[in-house]
Amino acid sequence: SILPSPVPPGLPDRFRMFRSCEWEVLERSLNILQASDFYWGPLSVGEAHAKLQREPVGTYLVRDSSQGNCLFSLSVRMPTGPVSLRISFQEGYFRLKNWFSDCVVRLLELVVAGTRNNPLHFDEMGGTPLV
Repeated sequence: SILPSPVPPGLPDRFRMFRSCEWEVLERSLNILQASDFYWGPLSVGEAHAKLQREPVGTYLVRDSSQGNCLFSLSVRMPTGPVSLRISFQEGYFRLKNWFSDCVVRLLELVVAGTRNNPLHFDEMGGTPLV
């Protein structure tokens, strides 16, 4: 499930400078992401985890990353509690572990579909697989 978002439309202005082709990918992806119900924008990790703590396991949201070298973070309610995973943006692609796409929403769709048969493991999750 997803945690619905309160983010208003408009592009965030906190991003570093990008090449023209990267900006086009980023802008298109942001527009799609902002139309989704799970993008929360500039939400801190503590606020994200507090919101997810009350939700069922598997509930997730995407927020702006507080890490300077990442644009977004995926915060997920796991059986052991909420965790946050950085979504990187390199050479025009958003990446989460071995998954990548030129759109954040498409990346999440790939991860959701792919982890049904092959769970992801992250150090941040203490060995608990992401399904």
